[in-house]
Amino acid sequence: MSAIEVILVDHLDRPTGKMEKLEVHEKGLLHRAVTVYVFNSRHELLLQRRASGKYHCGGLWSNTCCGHPYPQESTRAAAERRLREEMGLTLTLTPVFELSYNLPLSNGLTEHEYGHVFFAISDEQPELNPEEADAWCYRSVAQIQRDIAQQPTQFTPWFLYTFARIPATLDAFQITA
Repeated sequence: MSAIEVILVDHLDRPTGKMEKLEVHEKGLLHRAVTVYVFNSRHELLLQRRASGKYHCGGLWSNTCCGHPYPQESTRAAAERRLREEMGLTLTLTPVFELSYNLPLSNGLTEHEYGHVFFAISDEQPELNPEEADAWCYRSVAQIQRDIAQQPTQFTPWFLYTFARIPATLDAFQITA
């Protein structure tokens, strides 16, 4: 993994510095992140399975994409960049909500993030970057809820945490589950 700097923030998302991404996850420091949920016209969510070679959570299902803004990059620009880099999609994203979480990962790393969540609607099929994701599928919110209840270990910790807010958020975004 190449050295990528991320933005350290306080609990109000005010920048406090920058640090290399892996070091931030090793130390469990709060930093800015972006999360993208793309729905199709049938109101199904585009999921990705993280590539097995990822330094954490490889082989687990997650939201459409996620990542970190570079220093001096806006959250929307970072979310759109990550969507292109991971899924080959160029879409206009809408900011939907923000949240913070501190979640341990299985390999001793920690996802301590102040996340900016974005939605989009598209029927385009993704073109996966194999270094990022090795599979994709569309699932209804109800099916994802059943899958999570039956096999939560098949999903990334941050997806489990953020997805809990998605059904209630869909109404405001005018998507019916």
